[in-house]
Amino acid sequence: MNDKSDTKDPLEEKIKQLTAEDREEILRVFREKIHYEYAAYLNSCVHCGLCADSCHYYLTHKDIQSMPAYKLSLITGIFKKHFSLIGKKIPWWGGAKEFNREMVREWVDSLFGRCTLCGRCSLNCSMGLNIPYLIRTARSALAAVDLVPQGLQSTVNTALEKGNNMGIAKEDWIETVEWLEEELQSEVKDKDARLPLDKKGSRIFYTVNPREPMFFPLSIVAAGKIFHAAGESWTFSSDNYDVTNYGLYSGDDEAAGTMSDRLVQSMKKLGCKTLVLAECGHGFNSNRWEAPEWLSKKYGFEVRSILEIVAGYIRQGKIKLNPSRNPHPVTLHDPCNLVRLGGIVEQQRYILKHAVSNFVEMTPNREKNFCCGGGGGQLAMTRFSQRRIKAGQIKADQIRKTAAKVVATPCHNCIDQLMELNKHYKLSVEIKTVCEIVANALVLDKS
Repeated sequence: MNDKSDTKDPLEEKIKQLTAEDREEILRVFREKIHYEYAAYLNSCVHCGLCADSCHYYLTHKDIQSMPAYKLSLITGIFKKHFSLIGKKIPWWGGAKEFNREMVREWVDSLFGRCTLCGRCSLNCSMGLNIPYLIRTARSALAAVDLVPQGLQSTVNTALEKGNNMGIAKEDWIETVEWLEEELQSEVKDKDARLPLDKKGSRIFYTVNPREPMFFPLSIVAAGKIFHAAGESWTFSSDNYDVTNYGLYSGDDEAAGTMSDRLVQSMKKLGCKTLVLAECGHGFNSNRWEAPEWLSKKYGFEVRSILEIVAGYIRQGKIKLNPSRNPHPVTLHDPCNLVRLGGIVEQQRYILKHAVSNFVEMTPNREKNFCCGGGGGQLAMTRFSQRRIKAGQIKADQIRKTAAKVVATPCHNCIDQLMELNKHYKLSVEIKTVCEIVANALVLDKS
């Protein structure tokens, strides 16, 4: 199951100790989430193989376990065996599979360890099957009996217990914002510039990825600089500010709903009009599209990506940019959850074409772009790290072919993965967020 054998693997020990009741619970949750539409998907794969050439895992590893159709067959086989009459009576006829420990082990290894839920396989599926949904459903069933790889589950637990996935204490977050405000004031040469906290009645409540205050504080300064230049009414929250939601990746809908609802509560507390999600692919998908389903309620406010906001500032003339301040060739990596699964496609291109001197597209791009390999919780699951880096070779090759010196990507998960790829494949590029590039090009009006 691991890239390296580990005789003391806690996840393997859990699998060995699985009871009949545990397996029944996995099957119960799985069946509960498979509605008629998705049951039809499970019987519709025509084994054409088109999905194989769409998957970065298969293209780099060339093993059958990495083929999306094979991963789907693991799920389909269980459905047929346990929830179809033919599968129960003549299992050999339709590829039904017994849900024993070995199958549980393969579910964990393939559905967590060989998939980023990027959705590219569905884009290329001749039948239009929603393969990522089915894989996440199987992950949900495994999560019901605590069979989520340790690193991923630990990230979920930290977010639930501490309020953010990095476990940053409230006083540390407040202190960080305060000293970054001094940085902002120095940057814009204005002592009145603010990184406001808990400013009630602001138009925008701006969320952040906790990796920003922990490791990338200049991303926060960049956003503050843009808001300052635009004269925006906005605020951070002193608590419940985490845009990330690893419940999307673990498959735990209850945990995912809890995390998203915290942002809803901050919106109510602050009385803001628009929830603006920072540069985080899965954070956008979770909180813009999935959360209303998890919470079984509609939002009473607008939800936007920071890219939509910044693109609007440029169109409306609220900010001025000098692209010559970003003279090196810049390419763009499209985060799967933001672009292919989230619908934010052209805004970042519009921004970069106004903010840099030389914008170069990757090939393929937009919805057809390849996953960098960092999604699906892979960065949190160190047990699969060697696979993750190897699967990222396609992205590394894409970047190299552009001859760009800077890679922009509006997602910190992607940034972390791209930084590793940059080092491993010796790409010699800079990795930046879109807002960092915009902030560097800002022309501040001193009149």
